[in-house]
Amino acid sequence: MGFWKSLFSSSDAPPAPQAMQMEDDPSKAAGDRPSPRIFFSTEREIDLYELEELCDAVGWSRRPLRKVKKAIQHSFLVVSMWEQHGSHRRLIGFSRATSDHAFNATIWDVVVHPEFQSKGLGKALMKQVIKKLRSEDISNITLFADPQVVDFYRNLGFMSDPEGIKGMFWYPD
Repeated sequence: MGFWKSLFSSSDAPPAPQAMQMEDDPSKAAGDRPSPRIFFSTEREIDLYELEELCDAVGWSRRPLRKVKKAIQHSFLVVSMWEQHGSHRRLIGFSRATSDHAFNATIWDVVVHPEFQSKGLGKALMKQVIKKLRSEDISNITLFADPQVVDFYRNLGFMSDPEGIKGMFWYPD
């Protein structure tokens, strides 16, 4: 529960960073190139083809771009994560949330490029999403997780419904 305490406590702990400095390749001599910078954005101006490339990189099925665009437009929150080298930037992470604008939000489409996984960036992306939702006074945050990432979310403080409620789904025939 330390993750949740760090998000919700009113202590003087520093807030989650908006920009993170990544370590440069140690084999490069200092001064050869600027260090990459990681930053987060809540702007919805995302190149859909770049987002599709990111989703392809993790093996997600392709979705019609017009529907992806609509999903982004109708989301309550969109958080993207970018790597910047000089003037070049690259989309390396993405997530969005839908909400009733009062009590509940559901996080969707959490994706981090494989080159940037296992470096704490997925956790940083989730902290940004939760921080933004909490700043809107959303208190019930849910998500759906594929079996291979359940432990990742569990380590962030998510749990199966404590009341044992199981989600139900309806799909067209």
